[in-house]
Amino acid sequence: MFFSGDPTSRRRVDMGGRSSKERDRKVLLEQARLERKRRLDLRQQIAAAIKIQKFFRGRRVIELERSRIREKFCHTYGDCCQKADWNCFSADSEFLPQLLFFCSVKNSADVFILIEVCQLLLQFDHNYGNIVKIFFGTDYSSRQLVVETRVKKLVLTCIKMVHHYRDDMNYQLLVSSKYVGSSITILLDTVAILIEPNRPWASKVVSHLVQQKIFHILRAIILSSMSNMKEPDPCASMSSLENVVALITSQSSQLQFNSDTDPKLCFSSQILSIPFLWRHLSHFKEFFVKHGLAKDHIHQLAECLPGHSSFLPNDISDRFTGYASLLSNLLEIARVVLSDHSCSIKTTIDLVLVLTLLLEELPVLKLTTGEGYLNDTMSLDEDNKESLHTDLERLTRDAIDSHLLQLLVNALFRGTPFIRHSDKAPPSDEVVDAVGAVCAFLHVTFCTLPPERIMTGLAYGSELVLVLWNFMKFCHENRTSPVFTKHAAFIPGDAPSWLLPLAVFCPVYKYMLTIMDNEEFYVQQSPLSLEDLRFLVVILKQALWQLLWVMPDNLPQKIASAHSANRKLSAETIRGRASVVISELLNQLQDWNNRSSFTSASEFHAPEARSDAFVTQALTENTKASELLKQAPFLVPFTSRVKIFTAQLAASKQQTGAYPSLRSTIMIRRNRIFEDAFRRLSILTAEELKGSIRVSYLNEFGVEEAGIDGGGIFKDFMENITQAAFNVEYGLFKETSDHLLYPNPGSGVIHEQHLQYFDFLGKLLGKAMYEGILVDIPFALFFLSKLKQKHNYLNDLSSLDPELYHHLLFLKHYQGDVSELELYFVIVNNEYGEQKEEELLPGGKRDRVTGKRHHLYSSHSQP
Repeated sequence: MFFSGDPTSRRRVDMGGRSSKERDRKVLLEQARLERKRRLDLRQQIAAAIKIQKFFRGRRVIELERSRIREKFCHTYGDCCQKADWNCFSADSEFLPQLLFFCSVKNSADVFILIEVCQLLLQFDHNYGNIVKIFFGTDYSSRQLVVETRVKKLVLTCIKMVHHYRDDMNYQLLVSSKYVGSSITILLDTVAILIEPNRPWASKVVSHLVQQKIFHILRAIILSSMSNMKEPDPCASMSSLENVVALITSQSSQLQFNSDTDPKLCFSSQILSIPFLWRHLSHFKEFFVKHGLAKDHIHQLAECLPGHSSFLPNDISDRFTGYASLLSNLLEIARVVLSDHSCSIKTTIDLVLVLTLLLEELPVLKLTTGEGYLNDTMSLDEDNKESLHTDLERLTRDAIDSHLLQLLVNALFRGTPFIRHSDKAPPSDEVVDAVGAVCAFLHVTFCTLPPERIMTGLAYGSELVLVLWNFMKFCHENRTSPVFTKHAAFIPGDAPSWLLPLAVFCPVYKYMLTIMDNEEFYVQQSPLSLEDLRFLVVILKQALWQLLWVMPDNLPQKIASAHSANRKLSAETIRGRASVVISELLNQLQDWNNRSSFTSASEFHAPEARSDAFVTQALTENTKASELLKQAPFLVPFTSRVKIFTAQLAASKQQTGAYPSLRSTIMIRRNRIFEDAFRRLSILTAEELKGSIRVSYLNEFGVEEAGIDGGGIFKDFMENITQAAFNVEYGLFKETSDHLLYPNPGSGVIHEQHLQYFDFLGKLLGKAMYEGILVDIPFALFFLSKLKQKHNYLNDLSSLDPELYHHLLFLKHYQGDVSELELYFVIVNNEYGEQKEEELLPGGKRDRVTGKRHHLYSSHSQP
């Protein structure tokens, strides 16, 4: 009735449907796999143990053999080589083979032996003067390979010995060669006499050193020498280390650089990227420049930099990056390279390419407020923690000055037919590459450094404006776009090729216009004729319309992302910057045209901006039309702008009229109209100022005058208050000789709250425009330019200070030696009888104006 069997013997069933045989087969296969793996691991362990034993036994045998050879060497030649003579260095002698076999950098006794051997070699070279004969004897051909091998090993052993003890004896590394008693100097001088170019083995020895990563070794030695070095003595002779570096560098630069060469181990990456290299190795710098070694390494860098962005070492610190150090060292010798008239355009283009790529890697340098090429297009990344060492940053900023840029531009376009108008032939490939090179470099320079300090040299010390204008004019007339093939690796392909020349041309020519007078612009027509100016307006207008209207809507976001990635040559950054500088130049040209017409006013208007559809779209915020109107209002005809402004006012008034609470009543004393209005109205918000304001006057007895303000009293109030506030006797404003008003620089002496008063007057004028009340205030043009955030021209100074204006024109066109005039960069301001000197430049009281700097004086004296 009940089951009484053993439940443990119940047959097991595989739920997967496998039989016991299949299950057993799987287990067996897994066990076999594990067994094979165990046997394989055991064999590998045995093989590794055998290799270790062989290596250990081999090293032990070698060490025993070295000890035996060392004992034999000391027995034969003496512990300090006192038994050695010049015959020991011959190819038949075992002296050098034994020494090079047992000599170890870790054995202090070997170090002394090697130094004694080098001392002997130096003495024999000094006494006999024919070190080749000491090694070869009379039979050169049969012993060549033997001697070359020995010299290679001896030179490399000496350098490795210096490298091993570099930190212990770093005070000896930069000692002059005349101090022969130094052990480091003896080793380095021995290397120097063995690799002199007149030695028959020199090229093969240097080639062997390069294969053995010699520049990596020399980098460590030089860095160690800098850790214990004072300011170099300019009167001292070249040190032994500098001599060795010079000899290896000069001969290695003649070796063919090919794709198999590791760019990380070449001279340019290892030595030229040492911070402040020329400051410490000043004699090597003279040698490097004098023998024209820079040209070979510039070509080498131009080949490897675009394809190897991270080949420069960063073994010092984040503040001494390899690219920043390499850039500063190249900039320091760039003047000499560019000043050499034998320097080819290819070399100059390669130099500019290298400088551009390195400058592109730099973070935006720490600038003072208001400086910098990008300030008006995007804000600097305040969270960017990447920064350079202060001295390295200062060295870079000081190196890129007006003189360097003049040399660079003149070297690129020396003899170029595009400087003048007569040549109508198409530009050669070399000219196109030169234009692309200088534009890319200057664009990145403007993005990294404050352009104000270099614009004078570009505008007045070079033919850059003429070259770029004739180049752009040719491309526009022939409807061709330049192809910068030489720089295609780093100039983005999705940026229109005409943008980069425009982005550089516009700020430089705009700077020229700032300090140009009417005689130069309209009569001399220098540098551009009025006909060219008319054509320029057309080109700039078409380009700006393309950038602001035709191109994609998400450009601002792309610009911000490109800036955060620190890519100054990205398509987005180029487009964003070009739209700003083109707009600024067109705006400035329109001001010139308004003063004295050189073209029709309609030439500045975009035909598409006249349509009703554009006006309608401009009334909506964050649309293409509204953004275009903010950045380039001159593209929109005045009638269209009036329609937009009127429609915006009507919409605002309609919105304000819906809130009756936005009505204010103020009591004003006629004899204290400005002070009472300031006290009552300055506390109102912007929305309250837009509302209705009722004015009640109090007479001299404090009694309210009869009458209801239906609008007429408020208009009368606006006329009275503007007459009081803008009266020169009140002290807030002064007037020019033409009776035009501008803010009084000394208003703070009269009114303690003068800044708040100026702010209040701005609100009053805004209220007058809002209500359509005509206020006739004759502001000076230079003040209106400041209100519109524009630059003032040199001609504007005549309205403010006619005497200073004529003095500056005299100085600008003075043909003699300006330094004879005894002028300094300082002016005297006379405010309320108190004379106060103000320096135009730091240290201006002691800085005399010379012929090279009088343009700078003019630019700093603008209103």
